[in-house]
Amino acid sequence: MTSSQDPPGGEDPRAGETRWSQSPPPPYRQPPSAQVLSIIGFVCAAVALLFVPILFGLAGIILGIVGHARGEPLGKWAAGVAGAFMVVGIVLGILASGLRP
Repeated sequence: MTSSQDPPGGEDPRAGETRWSQSPPPPYRQPPSAQVLSIIGFVCAAVALLFVPILFGLAGIILGIVGHARGEPLGKWAAGVAGAFMVVGIVLGILASGLRP
């Protein structure tokens, strides 16, 4: 005895349908306003002018590159500015150390 819920002949009524009725969601992308890594890269670049330029300059470059790889439009600018400020910070450090007796 078959129940009234079983399809006739034991066939699956969804046999011809695909498993997904909708396409899978697109990969996650950050909204353009979320440029956290680029902003931190700019902050590191500014700090690199006066304090430990090699450390903060490299941190700004790395954060800018990672931000650019994640789709942040300002990432490449943050990396460039951090590199330039690192060089300027090193030059300022050399000049400042030459002024001491």
